[in-house]
Amino acid sequence: MSNQQHDSEASQSSDCPRHLDPIQKISARSAEIGGGITVNRVLPSRQRRMIGAWCFLDHAGPAVFRDGTGMKVGPHPHIGLQTFTWMVAGAVLHRDSLGNVAEVRPGEVNLMTAGRGISHTEESLAGSEQLHAAQLWIALPYQDRECEPAFDHYPELPVWWQGHSQLTLLAGRYEGEQSPAKIYSPLLAVDVVSRSGDELHLPLDTRFEYGILVLQGDVAVCGQRFVENDLAYFRPGANELRVTLSPNSQIIFLGGEPFAGDITLWWNFVGHSRAEITQAQRDWEAGGSRFGSISGFDGAPLIAPPLPWRE
Repeated sequence: MSNQQHDSEASQSSDCPRHLDPIQKISARSAEIGGGITVNRVLPSRQRRMIGAWCFLDHAGPAVFRDGTGMKVGPHPHIGLQTFTWMVAGAVLHRDSLGNVAEVRPGEVNLMTAGRGISHTEESLAGSEQLHAAQLWIALPYQDRECEPAFDHYPELPVWWQGHSQLTLLAGRYEGEQSPAKIYSPLLAVDVVSRSGDELHLPLDTRFEYGILVLQGDVAVCGQRFVENDLAYFRPGANELRVTLSPNSQIIFLGGEPFAGDITLWWNFVGHSRAEITQAQRDWEAGGSRFGSISGFDGAPLIAPPLPWRE
């Protein structure tokens, strides 16, 4: 999905304040993006810019469509990142400038690697009357930022149970399982669903920082309660985390080694310098070959907001 909240300033990873407490609570910013869809953004925020290489996290929906409405995001570009879509409910159709056309449904992941440049569209499938998803971006390391663009669809992911809770490994390695998702940094993403409520014991890598986003229900961590759209952040150092989930709850458990180097996030671009983003925006506005073209989508391309710095 595109970043359709046109903030007046770019997000700079180096602006993230140092947090010394063992746990930090971050509340989402909400916005309507059309079609009856509410998006709750937890990354980036003024409190926390990144968790490992995870640099963007939106909780979209849950939304129910009526009268033929739904999500329809026109052609838009990306550089320097991977888009990572985890579907909870509904179905979305992806098209991109490499010629890929793919559906993503509940329990599946779409992973698009932008590298030096790609464009894509996303829209609700005909007959799909709801949408509930997590949209994440992964910042590519400096040495991989201009890699060849690519698209991968993962319909099957490792699934196991801890107590009464179902865990799905979305990215990385955890508890002896390995996700097939191709990523470029030491990362982790696990979806957890508990229908009857549970207490989980989650082993941690002491080198990683972690976050828990509540998608549904509520959880208790370190004596604090977190409700839907709250993000709990944990700095590196601990080797285990105990989480109590309410009945009918769902969380995404994220982790990663702190990202090496600084990045700037502006609109749909991630750059290791402002110059990279400025050039990408010029290339998009000029309609050149860098971002290609997309066949089969009925709609106009998105217009980039003005750069927040002097070119």
